[in-house]
Amino acid sequence: MIRFQPDGKYDVGGGERFDTLTDLLEHYKKNPMVEKSGAVVHLKHPFNATRINAANIESRVKELNKMADNTEKAKQGFWEEFEMLQQQECKLLYPRKEGQRPENKSKNRYKNILPFDTTRVSLRDTDDSIPGSDYINANYIKSTLDETRGNQPYKVYIATQGCLQNTVCDFWSMVYQENTHVIVMTTKEMERSRKKCFRYWPEENCSKDYGCIRVLSLALHQEKDYFLRELQMSRTDSEEPPRHIWHYQYLSWPDHGVPNEPGGVLSFLEEINAAQQSIPGSGPIVVHCSAGIGRTGTIIVIDILVDIINRQGLDCDIDIPKTIQMVRQQRSGMVQTEAQYKFIYMAVQKYIETRKKYLEDEQRGRRKEREYSNIHYPLGEKLKAKAPSAAAPSQPRVSDDSTCVYENLNIRSTHKSSTSNAGR
Repeated sequence: MIRFQPDGKYDVGGGERFDTLTDLLEHYKKNPMVEKSGAVVHLKHPFNATRINAANIESRVKELNKMADNTEKAKQGFWEEFEMLQQQECKLLYPRKEGQRPENKSKNRYKNILPFDTTRVSLRDTDDSIPGSDYINANYIKSTLDETRGNQPYKVYIATQGCLQNTVCDFWSMVYQENTHVIVMTTKEMERSRKKCFRYWPEENCSKDYGCIRVLSLALHQEKDYFLRELQMSRTDSEEPPRHIWHYQYLSWPDHGVPNEPGGVLSFLEEINAAQQSIPGSGPIVVHCSAGIGRTGTIIVIDILVDIINRQGLDCDIDIPKTIQMVRQQRSGMVQTEAQYKFIYMAVQKYIETRKKYLEDEQRGRRKEREYSNIHYPLGEKLKAKAPSAAAPSQPRVSDDSTCVYENLNIRSTHKSSTSNAGR
């Protein structure tokens, strides 16, 4: 009998313990149990095993939707998977003592959303005589916690809350310390008459000092779903050269909801990763919303899953609940709602559909090239066919209309892996 233990682990009445049912099944498939009679015990994958082949995500989504639409079993499908995650969340008993210290309480936007001490970002180069000077409500998020991967690349993010007026200087100190060049903001400053984030950047063509960090606003680009601000950051107490910062603010994420379709978010992430890859050696991408767990967690989990598919191909296995669970081990509460949970499935499904369509079109194009290469032109026509065309200059980061990429299913190749901030 498979048992679920109080600490959130699974076992079969003894022996090795596992984080998920899927891990238990995979282990005993490779290392089968044997009864006293000598008969091998074969374990079958139950429906609620969450690891799936990426190429088959459409059938998994249909099954989850079908279960959710069944009025007799309304609390199944996406709701059931998300509820299991919520129950496991209660068992993550990592310490959060630093955020609870009296000197740090005013630096937390929400008193119940505190960083784990085990993964929190500690500010360096601070005044040790000031209690709590190294504290900021932020956590490192690795795309994998598997230490057996050796030198294989992985991504690192920093998930943090929206700035308070008294934490802006700490925020820029962290950005400088971590050599971050890309900041992702997934909220407006005000939503439904509530302050979600204090403005931490200067007006366009102006500069402002935040402690010893000077930030200059160089340009503002307005896209369909987001603003891109080009900033320059330097230290006022150092001769180090200034650093370029790309500040992406996503505007089409509704408060208390999710976008109607995932194409805009996928294109947004593609632009972010292009900017990150354009700066060799760039530090972690900083991602924040207001609390730093809901939209922030959703964006990070989607990016992690898309990166896995990019590196391993459409035939790889993905496990969305397990990925969320892994991220929650590094910052509590990541992905807050069932709607956000379902949106992750929708985004990954859309991305896979788009990749499939792109690969099919690429194959058709190659076949046509082979067909045309067998055609014998008259000499004049052959010379015309070889006439060079002017190459279009490459355009970094800002696209004319980023969402068209996913609306028309005619995407650029994104096989390159987003790992310029690999291996902290």
